[in-house]
Amino acid sequence: MVKVKEKRTAPETVAGPAPKKPEKITGMNKYENDKNDENLYFMALGGLEHVGQNMYIYKYKGKYLVVDCGMGFLEEEIGAGDVQYCDTTWLEKRKKDVVGFVLTHGHEDHIGALKFIWPKFRKPIYCTRFPAEILRQTFRGVEIDFNPETDIIEFDYHGATLDLAPFQVETFHVSHSVPEAQMLIIKTGAGKVLHTGDWTFNDDNPIEDPTDYARLREIGSDPHLLACMCDSTSASRQEPQTTEIQVRDTLTEIMKNAPGRVLVTGYSRSIARMKMFADAAHAAGRVAAIKERSNPNPVPFVGLPEFREMGIAFGYLAKDDVYLHSEIKDLPAEKQAIFLTGSQGEQFAMLTRLCRGHVKEMKLQPTDTVLFSSIIIPGREQDVSYLYNKLARMGIKTHTIYDTDHLHASGHAGRPEFERFYDMVHPQVSVPMHGDYINEMLNGKMAMERGGAKYMMVVHNGEMIALSDGQAPYIAETIETGFVVMEGETERSTDDPVYKTRKKIASNGAIFVTLPVDKRGFLKGTPEVSSVGIFETDDTGFMKRQIQIEITRAIDELTKAERKDKNNLIRTVQSASNKVVRASLGADKKPQYSVHFVQK
Repeated sequence: MVKVKEKRTAPETVAGPAPKKPEKITGMNKYENDKNDENLYFMALGGLEHVGQNMYIYKYKGKYLVVDCGMGFLEEEIGAGDVQYCDTTWLEKRKKDVVGFVLTHGHEDHIGALKFIWPKFRKPIYCTRFPAEILRQTFRGVEIDFNPETDIIEFDYHGATLDLAPFQVETFHVSHSVPEAQMLIIKTGAGKVLHTGDWTFNDDNPIEDPTDYARLREIGSDPHLLACMCDSTSASRQEPQTTEIQVRDTLTEIMKNAPGRVLVTGYSRSIARMKMFADAAHAAGRVAAIKERSNPNPVPFVGLPEFREMGIAFGYLAKDDVYLHSEIKDLPAEKQAIFLTGSQGEQFAMLTRLCRGHVKEMKLQPTDTVLFSSIIIPGREQDVSYLYNKLARMGIKTHTIYDTDHLHASGHAGRPEFERFYDMVHPQVSVPMHGDYINEMLNGKMAMERGGAKYMMVVHNGEMIALSDGQAPYIAETIETGFVVMEGETERSTDDPVYKTRKKIASNGAIFVTLPVDKRGFLKGTPEVSSVGIFETDDTGFMKRQIQIEITRAIDELTKAERKDKNNLIRTVQSASNKVVRASLGADKKPQYSVHFVQK
């Protein structure tokens, strides 16, 4: 049942049991089926000590509440996967006790993995209308069998109370870089915690109300607030937050002075930025538009055109704020302002395709000005650098956050915002989340020094924290966690042998040997040898010839009994080949070997 919050009740005091010593449990938690256990537990399957892949679990009375379910940023050394998300094997064994998914906001690192994980649980998803519409379109695009009327339960983005017994979840609005972001107050018989989701205090956002400071102060001043699970992404930033109005003014000034078209690239679901872009274009005497897809056919994902439509449908944008590029392409260049994807150098994003000359209906011109109204997401540095350099070689003027002030307003709090936050919020326990280790430590330190927290728990994914009112927190259980990479239609864990082999080949190369042998294991010809990353495969290659000679000599030296075992032949091939490879390339070179047999 979903209720819009109306009346706020006074804080309740619930005394918990005395703390117990931490212990590592590899199987079932000894409290797993104990309905009389009064502790509230918190654990992350993803989202601690890194950015992205947020998935948090609350456990009480043997029931599990999931907060967010996001995709992560692929590690380059894994290679070849499409998306990465949390391994939910442990939770799947307990899925009958999962009460539902509650989403804090609509960014991919908080909701993007639902299309892969939700079908394994089929539990209700609670969220505001913005992420709900993203999920409906996403699920439809990948043909997930779900009922939009019952499987997704919308609640009021101004604040609501959700009854997910034994949990009661209260939500209230907070500023972020995507509409309708929520903080959560998770209440149980053991007490209550504040789960911030992603947040900042950007009060100068004209499309939404500011953060609900009254409710934040109220819950933050409750002496029985067990813990605050708080986003740490930008805790190290020292400068005050840039506001969306400041971004609008910066865009306006650049657009007034630009000689030709102005192209602005940013995050497609940042509706506030799209609105500021439109206002800046109008103020500069330009017509604002988005660059729609070149292919008019439907695609199985939600992109910039869909977010524009959502912004209009939900009242964040007016119909004439932002047009399509096809509707304004005949205007003089100095009258055009175009918003497009590609701020992170994504392979198929519009700006990347423009830089590569892959867009027939639109070509970059030396008179264009390109603005990067975004930060660089960790892991995307090389791709963005390609864009910077490509545009520079084309003679196109660019503006980035490194050379232009107030070009981007972050959705994450920095130190000035954290100081305001912990002046209002005083938890017993600080649990920093979503950020690298340094930022989590800075967050926790501010929570103790400024917010009066008695304890700070900077933990790893899989470490389950036990919380009880007035008691010291402790790690009750350690769960084995990991990540899953979806490659096409195949799920692989990040320690999958396939990925290990790819990494080994990438750093050490591979050698492929075909042995022509008879049934007794005697060679009946010259071994065929080829490689990847070791030597050239032409017939005159010195290293190739030496490997063939060493393999032939080593096999000839085997006894009749030894050569009958194919495993002996494989080991002999590897040992003989290594003599040549390491003599030429160094003792640390360890190629991957693949040996095939041809019966003669």
